[in-house]
Amino acid sequence: MSSSVETHRSTGATRSLVPARMDRLPWTRFHWSVVIGLGVSWILDGLEIQIVANAGFASEFHMNAAQVGWLGTTYLVGQVVGSLVFGRLADRLGRKKLFILTLLIYLLGSGIAGLAPAVWFLFVFRFVAGLGIGGEYAAINSAIDELIPSKYRGHVDIAINGTYWGGAALGAAANVLLLNTSNFDVNIGWRIGFFIGPVLGLAIIFLRRSIPESPRWLMTHGREQEAEQTVDEIERRVTADGHTLDEVPDDRAIEVTATDRIPFATIMHVLFRTYPRRTLVGATMMITQSFLYNAIFFTYALVLENFYSVPVATTALYFFPFAIGNLAGPLVLGRLFDSWGRRKMIFLTYGLAGAVLAVSAAMFSAGVLTATTQTIFWCVAFFFASAGASSAYLTVSEIFPLEVRSQAISYFFSIAQIFGASAPFTYGLLIGDGHSRGPLTAGYYLGAGIMIVGGVVALIFGVNAERQSLESVTEPLSVVKRD
Repeated sequence: MSSSVETHRSTGATRSLVPARMDRLPWTRFHWSVVIGLGVSWILDGLEIQIVANAGFASEFHMNAAQVGWLGTTYLVGQVVGSLVFGRLADRLGRKKLFILTLLIYLLGSGIAGLAPAVWFLFVFRFVAGLGIGGEYAAINSAIDELIPSKYRGHVDIAINGTYWGGAALGAAANVLLLNTSNFDVNIGWRIGFFIGPVLGLAIIFLRRSIPESPRWLMTHGREQEAEQTVDEIERRVTADGHTLDEVPDDRAIEVTATDRIPFATIMHVLFRTYPRRTLVGATMMITQSFLYNAIFFTYALVLENFYSVPVATTALYFFPFAIGNLAGPLVLGRLFDSWGRRKMIFLTYGLAGAVLAVSAAMFSAGVLTATTQTIFWCVAFFFASAGASSAYLTVSEIFPLEVRSQAISYFFSIAQIFGASAPFTYGLLIGDGHSRGPLTAGYYLGAGIMIVGGVVALIFGVNAERQSLESVTEPLSVVKRD
């Protein structure tokens, strides 16, 4: 195939077909390797949250409920720090270096936490595990969107983000087995649970080594020949699978100059001066979905116990249908984000999630629900909410320039985590001792309204990014503009 990169020595600019070549690829085994190798991050996060949520370690270390809560907060703080630190490094040093590094950090943090001899040790390494997972969110979303062809990018990204709930279901199932003292001693089962993620990660890290650096990132960092060679190798793998590739027209080339470090002031200018509406959309979508998820997910057991008299030991059984609804939403609805369109589907999923939650709030207030019907309402609401929440990560990775993509993801992720962290505490207060349904009903209406607002904002100010190249959705900062 002819060279897709041409460098103008007088200006230092590179004229490249690399993005167009990547977007015209058919779906092949190479793309499956990207999905499996990188998409495991969300499974690991869901697994971690659920393993810790059951607090099998609490009795061994004589931890009270407040200490268990602080351990969860420590993990979330680690995610925020990891996202901010490694998001910036992913934009500077490349996607591949970071998605190898962050996975290693997670493996060490979670695995060593399983060996904890004392509470302080557990706290330290839960923070380290959070660092790794937070870095994964920034580096992985960037890499996936830059390696997946535009035709498939939307529903693939949404489906991958939705696999968090597969990990959560796996963690819940593991807890049922591992925390049963007839199977394992009280100080053994929870430790085995902490090793599940690292074992999965070890199996995946070898696959990640075969995933190339993002050619788009290479192209904008002065490594144009390496970018071309990477695409050549990808195309060789595609044709080896029996596919025929057409030549890419020269008029689809873009001209870029090399970038290295983007000053923080430039990033702020991009977010608040160049794309203020996109910043509003990204922040609104991320904050609203994070608030609702944390509000319901971290308190569902309390609702079942206090209002429906479900024994503590059996509340976990209600989690499985809840997780299935969350997992199914992105898988079933994801393709519509590419065919029907981003803005319409975001509005639909956020809006329907809010509407179903509002109906359930009214019925909860009237006292006509049972534990089963309450769970069914949650399943339906989060069938839609999960697809919308997954699209929030897709949105913030699409609508900002390539050179600051990982950092943009990290900023919005961190803001969402901060707002989301307030939800469990707030709704815990609303639940109280379960004697009054009024405060929690108001909380459910609040959550419903917040989601509907998120959908309306995306419909009005969102971007039609479906089936478009990333460079068409948002022009890279390094693009050379000609008069």
